[in-house]
Amino acid sequence: MAKFDKIAVLNKIGSTGMVPVFYHKDAEVAKKVVKACYDGGVRAFEFTNRGDFAQEVFAEIVKFAAKECPEMAIGIGSIVDPATAAMYLQLGANFVVGPLFNPEIAKVCNRRSVAYTPGCGSVSEVGFAQEVGCDLCKVFPGDVYGTNFVKGLMAPMPWSKLMVTGGVEPTKENLTAWIKAGVFCVGMGSKLFPNDKVAAEDWAYVTAKCKEALGYIAEARK
Repeated sequence: MAKFDKIAVLNKIGSTGMVPVFYHKDAEVAKKVVKACYDGGVRAFEFTNRGDFAQEVFAEIVKFAAKECPEMAIGIGSIVDPATAAMYLQLGANFVVGPLFNPEIAKVCNRRSVAYTPGCGSVSEVGFAQEVGCDLCKVFPGDVYGTNFVKGLMAPMPWSKLMVTGGVEPTKENLTAWIKAGVFCVGMGSKLFPNDKVAAEDWAYVTAKCKEALGYIAEARK
């Protein structure tokens, strides 16, 4: 069961404007990354379904967050089919994200009032996703589509909530450009968690980088 429903999750994502995206095969490392992000002000975290036994790591993270990061909504990413989505919902996923749009996943998530954010690559795809209840759509890969795609889409569809993921950087210039283009939030992965920092277990760096990025987003929104 999800700890936070769709409305609560969208409010968390909207209030901060950033969702870290992360995968690691070691549950202990993943827990420390979640805590570092939480300490940095993050309130929604996407763990990706990338490696073997990712579901086992995810289950550990959800249990850990419930105790150590009580306001953190843990979601699952890289979901492409409804069966996998259902499995993660059983493990407590608070939201489901995918690289593509599969309307069958929307049915599984809507039934349990869990947010489904599909990856979309066209204005029509965003429209179809909205029709089946996807309140937040992902523009992916962001660095391919760019800020002009977001601006172009928002003009005739200003009600749209978009999360851009892929190539987003934790810099003032990059984050300001996306926020000014009209995105609801950004998803950020490798740029937030450099491999060398994770290997060195430099969690203070991750916390500081999250605070810095959230500050740039808040400033750009003014």
